[in-house]
Amino acid sequence: MFACHLFGIDRQVYYSSLRRKAVRQSKAAQVVGMIAEIRQSMPRIGTRKLYYMLTNKLQALKIGRDKFFNILRANHLLIEPKRSYHITTDSHHRFRKHKNLILEMSIKKPEQVWVSDITYIGKREKPCYLSLVTDAYSKKIMGFYVAHNMDTESSVQALKMAIKDRKYTKEPLFHHSDRGVQYCAGEYQKVLHKHGIQCSMTNNGDPYENAVAERINGILKQEFIIDTYHADLDVMRKIVKEAIDIYNSKRPHYSNHMLTPTQMHNQCYIQMRTYKRKNSNKNEPVTV
Repeated sequence: MFACHLFGIDRQVYYSSLRRKAVRQSKAAQVVGMIAEIRQSMPRIGTRKLYYMLTNKLQALKIGRDKFFNILRANHLLIEPKRSYHITTDSHHRFRKHKNLILEMSIKKPEQVWVSDITYIGKREKPCYLSLVTDAYSKKIMGFYVAHNMDTESSVQALKMAIKDRKYTKEPLFHHSDRGVQYCAGEYQKVLHKHGIQCSMTNNGDPYENAVAERINGILKQEFIIDTYHADLDVMRKIVKEAIDIYNSKRPHYSNHMLTPTQMHNQCYIQMRTYKRKNSNKNEPVTV
């Protein structure tokens, strides 16, 4: 007599349950392997984007969204957001501050509006700052520069890279930023004027007025953890370049209808997703 009979369990049912458990464990192991492969290049990418990237493979395994989330939870693979904030804006200077020209603007195509910002990615012993220029429509990082300081030249280098990579050169373009001295300085304004780019700036320090730039900073820090390295400048530049290449070409964006920034940038017809801010009638760019 088999032991399962002693407990009132049918032998066939018992072995079927063992086979089902083995199949579930095998599928879960495959899913964990897929996630590990993606997170080699995007170490903290979120669950929704993982599910989108793996949809076809998960369907072949007959694993739905809820089951996928359960596998991540059981294997401690869910990402908890981290918060870090460093003030990098010095708006107390003698240079001219420009009006916010995009406050009521509907952004409908690439290279209609660029947003710029500077974010701190270093350590106390080796301070490091990243200047970024991002397309507000496609969320593609157009230009970037890493330096040990926040001088105007660093921001100019990022802007020049963006201009060099510009695709729609005959369309009008607005450049939006905070009121930092780097963007108000004559050297930066001279480059904008030379290329016919109109200058727009936040009015009162409201982070919503430069929400896209702030969000891109957060993605690079929270998902690509570029601010956790304690490296020399040359190494930091290589780390940032690799992260931005992956960000532009591989990471799907919710506001881009799950297209990558490069895919979104190469077309002009898809309307980007927006959301309505609380207690406001204005639409804001949706989370990316």
